[in-house]
Amino acid sequence: MELESREAEPGTVRPGGRTARVRAAVLQAAGDVLAERGFAHLDLADVARRAGVGKTTVYRRWGTVTALVADLLVDMAEQSLPRSRTGSLIGDLKANARLVQRTLTDPRQGPLFKAVIAAATCDPRTAEALRRFYDTRISEWAPCVQEAVERGELPEGTDPREVIRAVSAPLYYRLLASGDPLDEAAADRAAEAAAAAAHAGVYAR
Repeated sequence: MELESREAEPGTVRPGGRTARVRAAVLQAAGDVLAERGFAHLDLADVARRAGVGKTTVYRRWGTVTALVADLLVDMAEQSLPRSRTGSLIGDLKANARLVQRTLTDPRQGPLFKAVIAAATCDPRTAEALRRFYDTRISEWAPCVQEAVERGELPEGTDPREVIRAVSAPLYYRLLASGDPLDEAAADRAAEAAAAAAHAGVYAR
């Protein structure tokens, strides 16, 4: 059954309405397919069936698989937890690292991220959507580094975004390349390494 006959562009609807419920159902279904089967098996008609939404609704609103993935990444960025405020740089960076670690080891989110990253290597629109997703998350956490600079914990001119990137990079390497354990200990080491480098002035402009 088609739940909505008219759809707004992704990201422009108010939460709580029928259109928002349609979007949520479709994005949930798309994420399920990505986690279960990967990008190559993502099909708009199949997503519509899983979501209980008419095919015309899905095709009219998203049009292509890459547009659907882009909207899924927008939603994931919006739904991500806000940054922690522990009062210390190492506390904040460990909170960030553990959030990344929990996300990447989640039974659904981990395979979903792998699928999207794999798709981004060969699809420019997915790659751009993925860059926007990470830009949003880095922007959310970068202030904890700037606050550390203002407290005198870090050298003036420290690049907050580079520090946050340095925290998550080793965790993604474990997910995608090395296969080494991706546990809390690995997350804490990544945070400690980034903090030590930042204290040493490695990320000062």
